[in-house]
Amino acid sequence: MIAYLGLFAAAFVAATLLPMQSEAVLGTLAYRGGHPLPLLWAVATAGNVLGSVLNYGLGRWLARFEGRRWFPASPEQIRRAEDWYRRWGRWSLLASWLPLVGDPLTVVAGMLRERLGLFLLLVTLAKGGRYVAVIWIATGWN
Repeated sequence: MIAYLGLFAAAFVAATLLPMQSEAVLGTLAYRGGHPLPLLWAVATAGNVLGSVLNYGLGRWLARFEGRRWFPASPEQIRRAEDWYRRWGRWSLLASWLPLVGDPLTVVAGMLRERLGLFLLLVTLAKGGRYVAVIWIATGWN
């Protein structure tokens, strides 16, 4: 049970703007064996998607403070992120698994009030797909 809680926590934190490496935790658990791979996948995916939902909610909440002096992003950074999101649209959420850009992308989706249901679908596909690849690699392509 501790392994699953640790995996969930690592995946959750990894999806936020805080630095964390969930792939290493999942890969190690999958490589060592002793845990059903579908359950490891489900726990990691659930934690990572819920972390992205936290980002989404943070984006929706923070949007009301845009333009204030203490706001964590400059107007230029916000404009660039919004332009990128509008250019690629909601489908850009399929890149939410990428390092560096994926987590801020989920915040921007919240700021731009993307529909939550579609957000969940696209982010789950992206992050779940990444974890399938991690398990596949960790278990020797079997």
